[in-house]
Amino acid sequence: MSDPSPERERGPRRTYANDAIEVDWEPKLCIHVRHCVRGLPQVFDPDARPWVAVDAAAAARIAETVLTCPTGALHFRRLDGGLQERGDELTSVEPRPNGPLFVRGHVRIVDADGRLIREDTRVALCRCGASENKPFCDGSHRRIGFETAPASAEGRDEVGAKPSRPAPETGGTPS
Repeated sequence: MSDPSPERERGPRRTYANDAIEVDWEPKLCIHVRHCVRGLPQVFDPDARPWVAVDAAAAARIAETVLTCPTGALHFRRLDGGLQERGDELTSVEPRPNGPLFVRGHVRIVDADGRLIREDTRVALCRCGASENKPFCDGSHRRIGFETAPASAEGRDEVGAKPSRPAPETGGTPS
């Protein structure tokens, strides 16, 4: 028996569609940042069933809101000839305070053996170490009280001292 595909390991994908747009939601990638709910509450209502009502707004507005999802849990496909989803031209990494790394752009994640885990335009990567869905964030940072170092301490070691020279493993040359 072969290992399940990455898509099957992440759980079911749900699709909500009308004649103009198809919205895909992958629950296992959703960490409830709620950009969708705040951005277009008449479409994205977590208390309603189904929670995505694609007939409640114009396809362009839904697409615009889906693109604000930092985790890649939401994606869209325009069926009306409108612009399709594309990733940012440049890849960016945004460390969230006390939370994951939000990565945007052309993102290709492979495992230690070089097998593709996910190729996407937006992902949230775990940095607290507690996720049950590694390398992706599952929101565990909130449960465990994960805290990042203040910006003033970035690059410092455990006792608060900046290293006197770059570590060889980072490509720096020791002095």
